[in-house]
Amino acid sequence: MTNPPPQAPAHPLKLAFMGTPDFAVPALEALHQAGHIIKAVYCQPPKPTGRGHQLTLTPVHRAAERLGLSVRTPTRLRNNEAERAHFASLDLDAAIIVAYGLILPADFLAIPRRGCLNIHASLLPRWRGAAPIQAALRAGDTHTGITIMQMDAGLDTGPMLLAAPIPITEADTAASLHDRLAPLGAALLLRTLAENPPPRPQTGPSTYAPKLSRADAAIDWSAPAATIERRIRAFTPWPGAEFLLRTPSGHAETIKIHAAQLIPTPQPNPIPANPLPPGMTPGTVIDDQLTIACGSDALRLTRLQRPGRAPLDAADFLRGCKIPAGTRLA
Repeated sequence: MTNPPPQAPAHPLKLAFMGTPDFAVPALEALHQAGHIIKAVYCQPPKPTGRGHQLTLTPVHRAAERLGLSVRTPTRLRNNEAERAHFASLDLDAAIIVAYGLILPADFLAIPRRGCLNIHASLLPRWRGAAPIQAALRAGDTHTGITIMQMDAGLDTGPMLLAAPIPITEADTAASLHDRLAPLGAALLLRTLAENPPPRPQTGPSTYAPKLSRADAAIDWSAPAATIERRIRAFTPWPGAEFLLRTPSGHAETIKIHAAQLIPTPQPNPIPANPLPPGMTPGTVIDDQLTIACGSDALRLTRLQRPGRAPLDAADFLRGCKIPAGTRLA
């Protein structure tokens, strides 16, 4: 049985949609399918990618063109009088912002009649900032969710309109959580536009999720194994989690970890000052199953990838890349 198409809103709203990555596409498609009037789609400009440096459209740009919507790709909004004048000319009821990538200046925020609404991938004020999905996984949170927020001049500090929680499972990665949160955000946005709930201020302590970089991929084996395992899931697919493997010949390869299993290390009572197996320092391979000593407990690497190769389960990986017990990983 197929789901019926969404009922057209009694009063379609005139909207601008401002988003860039895959996470924003379900919301754009939901607004279009629901019958709202999307006057313009704003997204980041095309960027050169691949060996040929061919200009590539962002996911929202591609979706907008497929839907026949007008697309604008300004490189900046601040002190951009021409873009502000065009934005004002759209006569907007609201602007929808989903991981756009540019900060909206105060003079833009004030233009739409119902303001600028943001789909944020956390339960605010938990995890304000650029990487809330990854931050929730790294911290070991048991729940996260979507908040529809009315934007103000602060960083994710505006009043909340609606929120919806979802559980985080022990198997979740940033990719799987992303794929559950994106459609939830689209559905919650449609509810918000239909119900127009009163804004309520954020309360309680706030936390910040900074933007990730490629440098975050390197593993610190002196951390507890549980911390590293959460980090691997949080950084899948990007920026990834990786270590440097040096062979006896001196060759070095960067190995990416796609999955790992926490291996608790039984401890006597009382626990000794050094809880690792005798003679093992963090980053040492303990056995022939790629179990790695960590700052506490151990981690068994179950899926890995060599540079330029496809990801492999550990048994297949070890057939082509021997890593004997006693090897130190950097």
